[in-house]
Amino acid sequence: MSLLLTGVLMLLLEVPLFLSKARDSGFRLQGVEVAARRKNLPALGADATRKVPQAIIIGVRKGGTRALLEMLNLHPDVVVARAEVHFFDWDENYRKGLDWYRQQMPVSLPQQLTVEKTPGYFTAPNAAERVHALSNSTRLLLIVRDPAERVISDYTQVLYNRKERHKRYQPIEEILVRNGKLNGKYKAVQRSLYHVHMEGWLRQFPLHQIHLVDGDVLVKDPLSQLQEVERFLQLPPHIKASNFFFNHTKGFYCLHTVGRERCLDQSKGRPHPSVNQTVLHQLCRYFSEHNKNFFRMVGRTFNWC
Repeated sequence: MSLLLTGVLMLLLEVPLFLSKARDSGFRLQGVEVAARRKNLPALGADATRKVPQAIIIGVRKGGTRALLEMLNLHPDVVVARAEVHFFDWDENYRKGLDWYRQQMPVSLPQQLTVEKTPGYFTAPNAAERVHALSNSTRLLLIVRDPAERVISDYTQVLYNRKERHKRYQPIEEILVRNGKLNGKYKAVQRSLYHVHMEGWLRQFPLHQIHLVDGDVLVKDPLSQLQEVERFLQLPPHIKASNFFFNHTKGFYCLHTVGRERCLDQSKGRPHPSVNQTVLHQLCRYFSEHNKNFFRMVGRTFNWC
């Protein structure tokens, strides 16, 4: 009897948490709330579980991964991990094991797809092998953007962080160019060598299991990119043009769902510092051959500098 009472109490605690998370995410709960109101708790408890992700946004850093996750979260058949989990790229988290990883995921219903995003996975040496070891059927989302712009965005994030902490910072030109040559050792540059990192993922997963999202298009026409993602994830069409509106103050698209509007936080869409045009052209030339290698690898091209 005591075990039965304990189980009922745990279920009563879990249901409000599940419903709260679902509402916060803008999900249409369909019959779930009705079932809860009717005290059909055992049935709900049996259906609502935490699952390891069936889909992962693996990168790239400063490519628009947060925007993609929030937009994908508009779909009622998707639940998302709110924080970056860093399970496959941080050894200290990977050692915590699969049960720990599962506990970082939101509660979901059987028909819902669980998605997490950690952009550090794309460039982490062991991440692809670890993801494959967990499940070779995991569907992967990779959002890419002009690698030169990505470098500047990467620098911008560090720049604002240092300014907020009143720390000294170098102009981007001083970091990018050393003795007249582009600094290929700069981490932001290395992260933009997409073909180098993609090679490791293609050793573990077939190309048809990795969907490329065009980050430069996403900021201008989010609907077209999200519809492609829906098809890739085999989700029923749900996301519509009415889910997006352009915020002229922020300068990018925000989301409209379930009677409310929300935008990404102020750390997103920060203005980039002006970059010397000679240095910018040097950066573009540096990436030119690398980009061609990436295009050949994935069988498509992008409109990059």
